[in-house]
Amino acid sequence: MPDLKEGRRLTPRATEIAAEARALLEESGPQALTMRALADRLGIKAPSLYKHFPDKQAVEAELVAQLLTESAEACEEAERTGPGSLAALASAYRDHALAHPHLYSLATERPLPRHALPEGLEERAAAPLVRACGGDADRARAVWAFAHGMVTLEIHGRFPPGADLTGAWATGTAALRP
Repeated sequence: MPDLKEGRRLTPRATEIAAEARALLEESGPQALTMRALADRLGIKAPSLYKHFPDKQAVEAELVAQLLTESAEACEEAERTGPGSLAALASAYRDHALAHPHLYSLATERPLPRHALPEGLEERAAAPLVRACGGDADRARAVWAFAHGMVTLEIHGRFPPGADLTGAWATGTAALRP
């Protein structure tokens, strides 16, 4: 398998496997993503997967990289349309996370596999927020912690029915604005 950390691309077959892994994850959640279930979906034997990914963690790392890439793209677009707007970034972040709740959970509810991510991806994903926070990395971390907490609670249905989440997001982002 190509070394993704160095930015090389997946083979066409590995790309197909990753796409099927993502489909399985999005449909059924992180607990359903097993090499056996993935092989079954592809109509192959599980050992054949290991020609393309050394283990399940490598498949998961590819999915985490997809989440970070897509989140970066969404935030970069929000930054273009609303330069410096924490509200625009928060909205883009929230929208992407809620559109892909299982992928978001896989990517954020366990340690980040930094060793397996493409070089610079974590920094790219954080850059729009750091810029919106005037270069203050500590403030950006605080804003991200707020956004992550809100999204996680929303994904897991932890807010009471009828809670004004749009208002909570507006209040939180306003409180953290530089």
